[in-house]
Amino acid sequence: MPFLRRLGYYLGGVALGLIILAFFFRKKSTEFCYSPNCRVLKNIRSKQITYPNSDTLVIHSILKNGDVVFSKSDTKSKPCKTYVIEGKSEEKLIELKVKNCDSTAVVQEVNYLD
Repeated sequence: MPFLRRLGYYLGGVALGLIILAFFFRKKSTEFCYSPNCRVLKNIRSKQITYPNSDTLVIHSILKNGDVVFSKSDTKSKPCKTYVIEGKSEEKLIELKVKNCDSTAVVQEVNYLD
């Protein structure tokens, strides 16, 4: 069998496999979190979250799409770590201060930055 024909079969099989994988992962809504930012946000979202008296939809949106500012965060404290998360909502920059414990996460502060 010539090389080009084998290469064509190989590439056809790889393409078919990628299509099947994309179908299964889209159905399962699988999320790949390899960056530290993504892992922290996913960890916080997986716990019971206590919100202050403010807009929970905005806080939920920032916990999904925000950026963790590790330079302002306290990641060394022992029972609960404190993370500062920044995000945009309706063109306003919002900063959350979240205390991340073993089984719960508490949103301590919501600051609207200009």
